[in-house]
Amino acid sequence: MYHIRFSIIAVVILNCSISNGQFSGDLCIDKVNVISMSKDTVLYDHRVWVEDGKIVSIEKASTPIGNKEIFIIDGSGQFLIPGLAEMHYHYRNDDIVSDFKLFIANGITTVRNMGQFLGHDHIDYRNRTKSGKLLVPNYFTTGPYLTQSDLNTKSDVNKVVSEHVIKGFDFLKIADNLSDSIYTKLLEEAQNHRLPIVGHAQRHLPLEYSLRMKSIEHIEEFIYLNDDMDGKPLIEKNESELQDVARQIQQSGIYLGTTLAVFEFINNCLNDQKFEAYKTDRLTKYISRDQRENFLTERNDYRKLKSRSFNGISAPKLFEDYNTWMTNFVKVLSNNGVPLIAGSDTYGMVVVGFSLHRELELLQQAGMRPYEILLSSTVSPARYLNTISTEGTISIGKNANMVLLDKNPLEDINHTKTINGVIVRGKWFSKQRLKGMLEDVAREFN
Repeated sequence: MYHIRFSIIAVVILNCSISNGQFSGDLCIDKVNVISMSKDTVLYDHRVWVEDGKIVSIEKASTPIGNKEIFIIDGSGQFLIPGLAEMHYHYRNDDIVSDFKLFIANGITTVRNMGQFLGHDHIDYRNRTKSGKLLVPNYFTTGPYLTQSDLNTKSDVNKVVSEHVIKGFDFLKIADNLSDSIYTKLLEEAQNHRLPIVGHAQRHLPLEYSLRMKSIEHIEEFIYLNDDMDGKPLIEKNESELQDVARQIQQSGIYLGTTLAVFEFINNCLNDQKFEAYKTDRLTKYISRDQRENFLTERNDYRKLKSRSFNGISAPKLFEDYNTWMTNFVKVLSNNGVPLIAGSDTYGMVVVGFSLHRELELLQQAGMRPYEILLSSTVSPARYLNTISTEGTISIGKNANMVLLDKNPLEDINHTKTINGVIVRGKWFSKQRLKGMLEDVAREFN
């Protein structure tokens, strides 16, 4: 329910905005339960004031409201959280506007793109988000995938780093094994230009080498790494040994992307029944026709793996074992304070926007507490992206990017799906408006 206190002249203007479920202007969320993410607690029955796109006050709802001209959102019984971050996005639908609608409809206000390819200009997208021409307020991007062929010599390293700096990419992403000398040269040159190195682990080198990056983007990468001391593959280590590995990772200061959702998708592609179920999934309407043809037919490359074996183990069994190990290792990492950043690696049926909520659900299934999981999509991304002064928590002076939920996500992380409205740069998008955005995307893709 919305209550409005303002002059008669303003009524006409604001009713026009409210009629389509969207409102621009100063507002407050009244009688709401605030999950600020500054600590693991709920501020029950509070009021949050928003002016000029900023949070200007957080007070008890019992405080006299005064005679202000303001748009009031009744948050009774609902829960307010910071906007969520999707930390591993790939743009595949050739319709950035539709993808951004999917993000906002799912409460996602920060996005990190993990590769520039197919001629897309993600620097332009980032600039357009900053100017407000695209919906998502916070957008970050790596440059193109880099492999051995891009970084064959030290001269190549200098050239690639220079190009990234000139073009203005936020990160440099490596997706291949590099020689010891080239890898260390890349780290050195990038550090000189304050350009963070992210991406895949160096699978042929000891673990410590990979921990020199800003972030490793998949928990899966640790399956292929060996211990520094005894050379033993991490996947063969027992629980006690993995605790030691997790402490080493935590002490290195590196961040780890989760991406459990995409590995689940790959696993399901190897199972005929689960693969067929994707074809009638309610989310298929949010994938373009081209993508459906690529991923929901036998053209899907992962379908070709199901009859293969690796070292005498069938691919379905091997990938199932990998998935179990990753799930267990995530809990070990979390218990040891390793900073995790939630990302789903949008690919195939890892559907933009919705997939982040599946990622959070998988982290809960791995044994993480809801508060820890929320940290991985709010505070930890803000610290990682150096935006903690303006994002990540509901605090006075920060940007008003927030999500209003019907149910408490600290009780069950699945409650992040119960979205009643989203505030983007102080602009209110009602449940009605968000539904309309989803309908827009479905029409565009079908």
